[in-house]
Amino acid sequence: MDLQTEAPQNVVRDDYEHRLHQHWAEKQNDPINLLLGEADGLYHHHFATGDFDRSILDAPAEQRGRLILEEMHRMENDQVKLILDRLGPVPARARVLDAGSGRGGTSFAIHDTFGCEVDGVNFCTHHIEFAQELAERRGSAGSVRFTYANMAATPFPDASFQYIVTNETTMYVDLFEAFGEFARLLEPGGRYVLTTWCANDAVALDTPEVKAIDEHYVCHIHHRSTYFRALAAHGLAPVEVTDLTQDAIPYWELREHCDLRTGVESPFLNGHRANVLNYLTITAERVLTPTVPPH
Repeated sequence: MDLQTEAPQNVVRDDYEHRLHQHWAEKQNDPINLLLGEADGLYHHHFATGDFDRSILDAPAEQRGRLILEEMHRMENDQVKLILDRLGPVPARARVLDAGSGRGGTSFAIHDTFGCEVDGVNFCTHHIEFAQELAERRGSAGSVRFTYANMAATPFPDASFQYIVTNETTMYVDLFEAFGEFARLLEPGGRYVLTTWCANDAVALDTPEVKAIDEHYVCHIHHRSTYFRALAAHGLAPVEVTDLTQDAIPYWELREHCDLRTGVESPFLNGHRANVLNYLTITAERVLTPTVPPH
């Protein structure tokens, strides 16, 4: 299927989204994502928190590279548990949206854990095709589906989902637009769980670290306060917020030793260490009668 020609024309909608779409097209064979997923078939496009096994840095040179990749992948798998834990006891009959689903790592982990239906949406065509093929190979294509769509303007009906997750994807969208879409899609009382890196505007408004990361990933890192304003604007009431900034540092320390490091390691490390770049998980619930004030 040619997703690019068959998809609605409004999937990639403006100049920024076209630049981002091109960026991901150019990273189709990026080895740091493909190699990490080879062991267990879970391919991620996110980072991690928690410490790593520091003994691997003393391993013989001929083993060290492989051990670092294995440890990074373990950490990325563990990062998904941040979302799984905050989703709570998801019934098997529930339906979950993974907004910005990449190659499907988070979607498959949610399905494997709870047995529920998961819909992933993404506007990167090769990610969708890759994830669809994985779903077929895993025998879960009937329960884990991937749709070529814009996560801020999906084709799903109102109140289609009981749960929505975004795993390090909100820096690619306008938060007010995306959270408005999530509020539309969630049933009243439904739960939204996100992990994100964001600029700590309690410390600084603009920093070179944030600028470097934005340029590297063609993203626009939001201020921390913007998350809470956008959630409140659309009736998504936070029930748990966890600051994991310090816990995010070891992952980047390990990546500095990886042969596949990309050059973005120092901005993340410096940003987290200086507390100008935060790493948060936020759990919110869709209130019964949201009001949407102007922003």
